[in-house]
Amino acid sequence: MHHLPKLLFNEASKCHVLCVGDVMLDNFYYGTTNRISPEAPIPVLRVERETKTLGGAANVVNNLRSLSLGCSLVGVVGEDVEGRKVLELLKEKKVQEQGMVQGSGVQTIVKNRFVAQDQQLLRVDFEKTIGYEKSVTDHLLKNAKKLLAKAQVMILSDYGKGALPPTVIRDLLEEAKSQKKISIVDPKGNDYGIYKGATFVTPNKNELNDATGLATDSDSEVVTAAKKLIKECGIENVLATRSEKGMTLVKKSGEVHHFRVVAKEVYDVSGAGDTVVATLAAALSVGNTVEEAVHLANLAGTVVVGKVGTATVTLDELEEAIAMQEHSHQGPKVMTLAQAKKQVQEWKANNLKVGFTNGCFDLLHLGHLKILKESRAQCNRLIVAVNKDASVRRAKGPTRPVHNEETRSSVIASLACVDLVVLFGEDTPQKLIETLIPDVLVKGADYKVSEVVGADIVQKNGGTVHLVKLVQGQSTTNTVDRITLGRE
Repeated sequence: MHHLPKLLFNEASKCHVLCVGDVMLDNFYYGTTNRISPEAPIPVLRVERETKTLGGAANVVNNLRSLSLGCSLVGVVGEDVEGRKVLELLKEKKVQEQGMVQGSGVQTIVKNRFVAQDQQLLRVDFEKTIGYEKSVTDHLLKNAKKLLAKAQVMILSDYGKGALPPTVIRDLLEEAKSQKKISIVDPKGNDYGIYKGATFVTPNKNELNDATGLATDSDSEVVTAAKKLIKECGIENVLATRSEKGMTLVKKSGEVHHFRVVAKEVYDVSGAGDTVVATLAAALSVGNTVEEAVHLANLAGTVVVGKVGTATVTLDELEEAIAMQEHSHQGPKVMTLAQAKKQVQEWKANNLKVGFTNGCFDLLHLGHLKILKESRAQCNRLIVAVNKDASVRRAKGPTRPVHNEETRSSVIASLACVDLVVLFGEDTPQKLIETLIPDVLVKGADYKVSEVVGADIVQKNGGTVHLVKLVQGQSTTNTVDRITLGRE
């Protein structure tokens, strides 16, 4: 799935997602605990900092903005300090909030979380559970229908707090269907009949169990429960989120896909479901297939649970997660730029000299081996930057490379003289050199030092440039030409 991050990067800003649902303000109080209260057997939290972030449906649009999507939010807040803070945060994130309803007598929903040493100690909620007056939900429905026209995807973020009563849900899903728009529901409660006509419903395994009364532990159990929802409730697709077991997609056609997760330490699951829904919507809005969109959503969920607080996932983080998954079979030597930067910092902290060279390395030959071995002789650790396929085509022509980037990077990584391999898609390794700041930059002697890309950066930082004498007659182009002539 090499095209996924490119598709998101190139098309996201042209697309629009509408999110309707229960809006909240999330407050986090971070501090330390080192004593027990004399008043009761509870820890005393010494608060050192606090943050105010968008929560509920507002966290969904926060995630959409992190993925460069244009989006609108329709929800309800009060005419109170907390409601004004929500609207302020939406403006900061450049979310179109003209669909927001400020209800008189409405109390903005607030969740306060108290955290010590990256662990939540307590959550305190302020909310009224009696629902909203009909005039408020009618206003919300009118705003949502008006904004739906310019969206490719509609998300209903149902937390059961009153913004989405059954009548509003049914009206919006019918409207989305009539306009041929994709609809995604993050559900609440046991009656999924109200979500009839939804393109996707995204329950977690416990919600799926509650809605069907069926076990949802194994793959087969999840599939059986999801098929029951599809049949009885008129839903097109069920995407069940299953924590450490990943996700399961069940389609109305009966087609089933299981998406596993890469093992990762979990710090905080606050808002992880919002991230999954937002990424799914973002990917679908720019034209990914259903399977591709779920793949991205699964990766985004894995990234966000490794953060503390109500967090989001950026395009860079998503791209890195994709790269890590795509190249995981190549061994630990092949890294993303972010990973390489951390590794270089560690090497330098241990007083190891870091070398750098780059090339296409399409058909490995004696000339390549000489450069790599001589490069390694100049340093303690050698980084080799390998051109991605697209950059090779731009430099060498449409018939190149002979071998794809995965094969080329794997071959280079297998050499004992190479310590780290990083792929790059630009025409030159300038960005990599600026990021990694190697101590030694190595290139073939067909260049002058002044012509070597990145030489000025390395020298400015106290490093050196080393030129290697080339082996005459050794080049991939010559090899390809000889093979071609032999066939004629």
